[in-house]
Order: sequence, then structure tokens, then C-alpha cells
Amino acid sequence: MSGGLRVSVEKDTGVAVVTLDRPGRLNAIDLAMAAELAEVWQAFRFDDSVRAVVLTGAGERAFCTGIDRDAVVPQPPSPYMVDDPLLRVGPKANDLWKPVVAAVRGMACGGAFYLLGESEFVVADETAAFFDPHTAYGMVSAYESVLMAQRMPFGEVARMMLMGTAERISARRAYEIGLVSELVAPGEALAAATRCAAVIAGHPPEGVQGTVRALWAAKEAARAHAFAQAPHLVALGNLPARQQAELFAGRRRTGGFRVR
Repeated sequence: MSGGLRVSVEKDTGVAVVTLDRPGRLNAIDLAMAAELAEVWQAFRFDDSVRAVVLTGAGERAFCTGIDRDAVVPQPPSPYMVDDPLLRVGPKANDLWKPVVAAVRGMACGGAFYLLGESEFVVADETAAFFDPHTAYGMVSAYESVLMAQRMPFGEVARMMLMGTAERISARRAYEIGLVSELVAPGEALAAATRCAAVIAGHPPEGVQGTVRALWAAKEAARAHAFAQAPHLVALGNLPARQQAELFAGRRRTGGFRVR
């Protein structure tokens, strides 16, 4: 596939592995990859050989670092209409109710939370680090905050979003607060996530998919209400693109890890 995705399906186990494959760009999502992700999730809806999915990133440095800074996304001249290409990159946004397990190695930040937020659970290795740079660059963390507020204690997600690039949540801390369900040695996240996916794929799919749908039904009302406010908050709170670029160009190295 062009655009930066690798997709493999193991017919015997029923597990598909979707790999964000732009390691030179820290697996940042450009517009081509965003479109491909939507196509992949929609295709899986019709493929009975896929009963569970593992989502991971190529290379050792990052799972995903969100939207590619070079992506040009034209915006309507209205605070009531905001185009966000990441809104369609997740499985649930594409009406896929097959279980997705995320395998995280290295950085997961910013727009990566669209993907982690729509996965059933996260397996991470000890190199994983989580942070959200939006506020440091004069941007509103809206959708990311909503999704993570459904995965983490409120105080933890508030601190991560508001601290911006000043600190990262370590893999150990992410495990302790419940963002990560299993913590493994460096380089072992994909294998561990695949083992989980293979077990799930071995169960009757109707029961599995019904359970996934039930789990997400418990969160949908709150998420939909919060998402409805997000475009206005982004339009009102984001600095102009030029000022964002200036802050990004002058960025310092992200702060240290918070392990407690």
C-alpha cells in the first residue's frame, strides 16, 4: 500500500496486523495515511477472516506522533466548521466493531490518541512514552482530551494535556493509571498484543463483537456530547497557523519523564 501503511492478515489465527509505516517521520499521519486507515477499517468490516486486529508503529522511536506537521488541511472560514482529517482514522469512527489491540513502542503523542482512544486496550513496552504537545504550541487539545478522559483518571489526563511538552508519562506510570493494560520488555509489545488478539480471535465472533459494541455503548453519549463542542473550542482557542509554526520551530526538547 502507498501512503505509509502495512497490513498483514494471518488467516489461521484471524489476526490482522496494521502497521503505521513512516518511521522516518515518527509514524506521523499524513493525509494519504489518514485515508488509507479509513479504507482499511472499512474493508475489515466485510472480511470474515479478520476477527481481531493489532495496531502498531514501525521502528523503535515512535508508535505515532499525530498529524504530520507538513500536512496542509484547508479550513472553512467559519468557527462552526472545522476539518480534522484524524477524525476518521480510528476503527470506531469507521463503524468497525471488531476488537483492536494497540501495541506501543516509543512515543505516542498528540493525534496518536485518536488511535489509542479507539482501541480496546493498549499493550506497551518499557520504552513507551505518552504526552500531548497541543497547549505548548498554542493549540486546543479537544478530541484527544475527550478520548483520553475516557481511558485515564481525570487528574492524570488533565495534567498530561495541560503540561504539554514539559513532561512525558512513562510506560510504568501509564500502566499504573490504567492507560496501559500490560507492560512488557523493550521490543515485545507487538508479540504480546498479538498473543492477546489471537486468543480473542479464537472466540465466536458474534459474542466478541457484541461485547465490543456493548463496551463502547457505555461511553458513547458522553463522547458524542463532548465531540460536539470540540470544533468550536478548537476554532476559538487555536493560535493562527503562523504563530503555531513559530512555536513549533522554536521548540525545546520535551521534558523529563513522570514516573509517579
